Amino acid sequence: MTKLADTLHRKYYADSVHPYRVYEEHVEKLLTPDATLLDAGCGRTVPVLRKFLGRAKTLIGVELVSFTDVPPGIETHNADLAKIPVPDASVDLIMSRSVFEHLTDPASVYREFARILRPGGEVVFLTANMWDYGTVVARLVPNRFHARIVKMVEGREEEDTFPTAYRTNTRGDVERLAAEAGLEIASFEYLSQYPNYLMFNGVLFFVGTCYEKLISRFEALRFLRGWILVTLRKPGRPR
Repeated sequence: MTKLADTLHRKYYADSVHPYRVYEEHVEKLLTPDATLLDAGCGRTVPVLRKFLGRAKTLIGVELVSFTDVPPGIETHNADLAKIPVPDASVDLIMSRSVFEHLTDPASVYREFARILRPGGEVVFLTANMWDYGTVVARLVPNRFHARIVKMVEGREEEDTFPTAYRTNTRGDVERLAAEAGLEIASFEYLSQYPNYLMFNGVLFFVGTCYEKLISRFEALRFLRGWILVTLRKPGRPR
């Protein structure tokens, strides 16, 4: 982060709510004390799922990589999201953050979510919008370079950067995949955030800020915002 980028960030985004927090607040609204909550692609240390300890009956984390530092009270599974080792109709709420852009076979994942959800159960996921400029650039850059670039601009370790596919990152794709799996779209929102990919350069961060403020102000440009927050529901009456 450059000094100019930091100054602009504090000036223009001091009071803004990050999409990660909007996502968590949405999950909080849907969660009940007797629910089973599953985090699909929860991360090796279950950083989001651990925030819900004591707020749901059962917490389940599913991740491909090995787990480390998981607190007591969270059930974990190393598994593909298309083959989750839990019974049919056993989960009330599924959440997933920054995972759907990596799905190479999203249809199988949607079907699996429909299988494990109870009637009336819901899926909440936050993922990159296909038409965000960051996503457009990422699609043009081969996956083999992504980890190095992300480490440079965000400081994230290369082992925590995974290949992207962007096969369920537009409204049209979500509508099609949900319908095929027998799920309904309960809500679909476009969210903006500060231009985090440009923090390494003050001038670029300023340009990104101007662009972000423009697409945030006009609803007609909402399809260009960086994130999509989606809620899917399995038809039927909740238990």
